[in-house]
Amino acid sequence: MTFSIIVVSYNAGEKLQKTIESIRRQTEKDYEIIVQDGLSTDGSVGKISVGEDLKLFIGEDAGIYDAMNRAVSHASGRYIFFLNCGDYFVDEETLARVKREIAKSDQTVTLQGGLGKRRKTQLPPRIFYGNIKERATGAHVMSNPKIDDFACYRNVPCHQACFYDRRLLVKRGFRLCYRVRADYEHFLWCYYKAHASMVYMPLTVVSYEGGGFSENKGNKRRSAVEHKHIVQKYMSRGQIFKYRLFLFMTLSRLRTYAASNEKTARVYQKLKRRIYGGYLESPIDV
Repeated sequence: MTFSIIVVSYNAGEKLQKTIESIRRQTEKDYEIIVQDGLSTDGSVGKISVGEDLKLFIGEDAGIYDAMNRAVSHASGRYIFFLNCGDYFVDEETLARVKREIAKSDQTVTLQGGLGKRRKTQLPPRIFYGNIKERATGAHVMSNPKIDDFACYRNVPCHQACFYDRRLLVKRGFRLCYRVRADYEHFLWCYYKAHASMVYMPLTVVSYEGGGFSENKGNKRRSAVEHKHIVQKYMSRGQIFKYRLFLFMTLSRLRTYAASNEKTARVYQKLKRRIYGGYLESPIDV
């Protein structure tokens, strides 16, 4: 099986069912859905149909990242994808496109490494990531096509656009000491410690709702504190100073405002795509 799609829920209402429907509409059927619910009381779990394609696990957890770790333990797919309640695949062909990108990368790595002659040799762990469409602003947000130190400091891909090699999450789950930034910390661990290859896919993966757990005022403050702590784990003081100075000199706060404002977000993202020099397809609106 290629994909394990994990949906973590707690009193998600109709969003849970709509998210699952967006998965089941995929033309590519090589997936399983794992719903990890934290004892919802709104009846949302009772409205989804459990079948061969969907496993439902219900139990108390210590928060969203604990629930994600629990769900990973039930996953059997080669790649794990986290789809939040309220987020949807952009169209019915999304998984099919991603699977083709994985197959192309498999072939390239096999030819370059001569892995076909060594059957027992496994392909190296990879994270495939693409772009997102923000429903709040209507903007198509392109991920950085090249992951390097500065990208790890400032601009990692949206978590909802990343397909993780299952081995990376089995070897080391999300650290629960981080309430807001555990996915960010895990991405840096994958890059710096697990030496995972980051493979950019020039396609839009999700229609992203935004406004979630990490975006309220209290968690934004906590996010800043956690970011500072995490980068100190993986980067030198010299790197951190250089990147902070660069962001200050390039008006990062103003750019963040432009990216999040409905009136300016589309223009800002178009400019960013020109800088990246990458291709962004026009997905079907969801």
